[in-house]
Amino acid sequence: MALTLTKTRFFEGTWEGVLAGGPGGGWQPKLAVTHLDRPVAGLDVTEVRSAGHWVVRFPVPADVIADGVTTFLIRNTETGELLDSFAILAGDALAEDIRAEMDLLREELDMLKRAFRRHCLETM
Repeated sequence: MALTLTKTRFFEGTWEGVLAGGPGGGWQPKLAVTHLDRPVAGLDVTEVRSAGHWVVRFPVPADVIADGVTTFLIRNTETGELLDSFAILAGDALAEDIRAEMDLLREELDMLKRAFRRHCLETM
């Protein structure tokens, strides 16, 4: 049976998700979290027998967060399958992206205003 990892939240620097699937019968999933092909410490996989799934948690290390994009991969180490990934965007690189996006939005809004005004003049 295929494994499905679903993020439930990212709160106070801790990523949390629910892992469903697997063969059952006392089977324990073997997962790894990596950043730039280096393992991330603190991965906790806890079985919730009554619900038939596992809760997956790991703290995001502050020392890997920097300007730009920081990406984490969560894999099944038995099969090598990528179960999930997520990225954190921070710093000046993000600010430039937001400013560029705001400029584009302003230009589009100005274009729409001109078209609306032209439409109003033509329909009078």
